[in-house]
Amino acid sequence: MSNTWYLYMFFAVALVLAGLIGLLLKRNLIKLFIAIEVVGKGVSLLLLSTGFAKGSILTAQALVVTYIVIEVSLVATALALIINVYRHGKSLDVRGLAKLKG
Repeated sequence: MSNTWYLYMFFAVALVLAGLIGLLLKRNLIKLFIAIEVVGKGVSLLLLSTGFAKGSILTAQALVVTYIVIEVSLVATALALIINVYRHGKSLDVRGLAKLKG
């Protein structure tokens, strides 16, 4: 393993931890969504750096491109849900979601 792999791993873990802290501390739906995206970018960096270290960068790139394509559909769906929650409740606070129960 090279020193660059450790550097990439450090930044990937830092991104994942920053996203997890954001998930634990924020209550706004948009901020929670951004924290989820930060975790996803950390995982992408982790996949790429591991592929680079193992010598199979093409496989890692294929995995990351597939992940990005799936993530785009998740982003569109999540943003549509967030917009509908805001239209219904006029708030993006997570605690307000309890009012949406049937």
